[in-house]
Amino acid sequence: MTNFTRTNSPARELGLFVCAAFVMGIGYSIFDSIFNNFISERFALNGFERSFLEFPREFPGFLTLFVAVSLWFLCSRRLGALTMFMGAAGSILIGFASPSYAFMVGWLFLYSLGQHLFIPLSSTIGMELAAEGQAGRRLGQLNAIRNFSAILGSAFVFLGFRYLGLTFRGAFLYAAIALFLAGLFMFAMKPDKTHMPAMYLNLRREYRLFYLLSVLFGSRKQLFLTFAPWVLVTIFHQPTQTIATLLTIGGAIGVVFQPFLGKAVDTLGERFVLMAEAILLIFVCLGYGFSKSLLSEHAAFLVACVCFLMDQMLMSVNMARSTYMKKIVLDPDHLQPALTSSVTIDHIFSIAVALLGGVIWKFLGFQYVFLMGSLIALLNLFAASRIRIPKSHPVKS
Repeated sequence: MTNFTRTNSPARELGLFVCAAFVMGIGYSIFDSIFNNFISERFALNGFERSFLEFPREFPGFLTLFVAVSLWFLCSRRLGALTMFMGAAGSILIGFASPSYAFMVGWLFLYSLGQHLFIPLSSTIGMELAAEGQAGRRLGQLNAIRNFSAILGSAFVFLGFRYLGLTFRGAFLYAAIALFLAGLFMFAMKPDKTHMPAMYLNLRREYRLFYLLSVLFGSRKQLFLTFAPWVLVTIFHQPTQTIATLLTIGGAIGVVFQPFLGKAVDTLGERFVLMAEAILLIFVCLGYGFSKSLLSEHAAFLVACVCFLMDQMLMSVNMARSTYMKKIVLDPDHLQPALTSSVTIDHIFSIAVALLGGVIWKFLGFQYVFLMGSLIALLNLFAASRIRIPKSHPVKS
């Protein structure tokens, strides 16, 4: 039986992190299921205005490195707990203290800062809790758990809005409760090593391909987060329940797909997995952008839904970038700072992509936003083809 007393047992730490991942997945899923419809109904934004909302939502990603440096005295697990508490505060304030658009933007900034700070921590902690050579498997397992909990969160939104009279306020409250619980689980984990500020600020030439892959991932990710749901909401006029249903289906697929993906990373290698992702993304972007002009309304909607689900699954391929970094890292202490730095770097470009996408949507049409996405995927294919894993691991003991 697993011992959950306060010891340094790996099983205990993994158990607490699994619990945190589970309730965190519920909280994030509830928030993601309702946010686009909330701002559409509450503030009546058009596509151009929606894209510019990504600046306050994504700017915290740019600040991730600098905030991590200022909080260097917190180990990854304590910082992880703080990020969950920030997300909980942001969610409840969006729901209950947003009398105007400006207030909502401020609370969204807080929520997003916590969310972005946790991105590198999730991979770092997950790989720390993996056996040697099985980092991909462990990240896949943890992602599967988050996918399963995302099913529960999105199903809760679907049933709540359709049958139980759930309101946006109530949904934001439940999301906050889940994130707060995740913070408690992470706070209960045994503290680990801290990293001095200088380690975060040192960008090494040896990791340049990893940084490039992060830039391309951030750019492609932004198209999915910003414009893919917005296509369903504004072009196909779908209600909250549709987004929640798609997230539920995607989560169900992910429960099986994520461990398979993690195993593929460990056995087939990061180069193969990332190149396959790039090829699939080219077709996903073209499906988003041009199905409506080539097919009937119903057929185009089905294609958009399939693209949404594929994109949702392919987002998890980011684990291959993390395991690639782990395999080429020159010193174990470089891993978390490098992952944190990559978040800031990729957000410089992802913010630009969101703003540029809004301009393109307004003046050329949404189709050309996704044509830009297919070009980014093509660049990603070329970059992934350059991956080489050293035969002898370079990490210093």
